[in-house]
Amino acid sequence: MPHPLTTPEEMQKRVVRFTELKERGIPLMFIDSVLPRHYRMNFAVVGDTAAENPDFQPSLTQPHKFQLGMLNAPPGNGPAYHTHDYIEAFFVLSGRWRFYWGNDAENPPEGETFLEPWDLISLPPGLWRGFENISAEPAWLFAVLEPHEVFAGKDPYWAPQVTRQAAQYGFQADERGKMIKPANYEELRRRVAAELQPGVQAPIRFSNP
Repeated sequence: MPHPLTTPEEMQKRVVRFTELKERGIPLMFIDSVLPRHYRMNFAVVGDTAAENPDFQPSLTQPHKFQLGMLNAPPGNGPAYHTHDYIEAFFVLSGRWRFYWGNDAENPPEGETFLEPWDLISLPPGLWRGFENISAEPAWLFAVLEPHEVFAGKDPYWAPQVTRQAAQYGFQADERGKMIKPANYEELRRRVAAELQPGVQAPIRFSNP
């Protein structure tokens, strides 16, 4: 199959430097991101990575048949109970993480596992899941998602209790899955970002596989 030639200049546009990526985090990427124990800094590398916040800006804008993202979470924090219509997989870069899951959003999780650096988990469509950093310091995850259209419908689907809690802070998502921001959004964004930024900028301790 013939392919067009790629110039050196075009290739430079396909490079993502971690030092630059760390400056592009979105502290309130999802409606649960404002909730205690669910703080995290999200990074869109390729695609929207399920973002509800329209402020996301992917590091790479060329078309890909997959999506890539990263997140950094303080100890005891991570995404609340949710699901997607597509597969998402997570590769642990640092720290220790607890992943838990179930088939009913309103019942307790049915299973859990603990992952450390170089471990990976693949989560199927429709399975409710949540995860948290159980390390003593901020930790990183790398995410791979199947392709999907942004703001084409609810995504993520949140457990009812999560939606109710987010609404207490003024956060909602419309039927397209797009965040409806509260009047004090910018104040909340700055406060959460200030709490997360030290963890994002801290050196990563990589362990040997």
